[in-house]
Amino acid sequence: MRIEVDDLTHPAVHALLAEHLADMHVTSPAESVHALDPTGLSGPDVTVWTAWEADALLGIVASKELSPDHGEVKSMRTTGAARGRGVASSLLVHVLDDARRRGYGRVSLETGSQDYFAAARRLYVRHGFAECPPFADYVVDPSSTFFSLSL
Repeated sequence: MRIEVDDLTHPAVHALLAEHLADMHVTSPAESVHALDPTGLSGPDVTVWTAWEADALLGIVASKELSPDHGEVKSMRTTGAARGRGVASSLLVHVLDDARRRGYGRVSLETGSQDYFAAARRLYVRHGFAECPPFADYVVDPSSTFFSLSL
């Protein structure tokens, strides 16, 4: 598996992001969907990485700089075929390593509180994240769970 910075031009990346956004809208109220679309992921404060095996896309993750010492994990998703293979863990470790290189003292994220997101919440806890109050522009939302990790 190789993880590389992505420019969001590959059709498979667009398809995975569309699937991700569609699932977020099916599982969460519209006002509680915080996943970024390709336009949001193209911002100057966002870095996107994709994981590949040969020419097959395995997953995507993004990091958004909230401040010079605080980053946010955004739009993490693996393909159906890649689930259970450690791709999400590898992508998360990659983001955390990058955050350390950037000098961040903290990385935070928002994910859903519904059962659909239970595996994601377990993944974040396994990597040392702890629940926290809303951060940045987020507000208390029964459909959201917030996590943070001090680096």
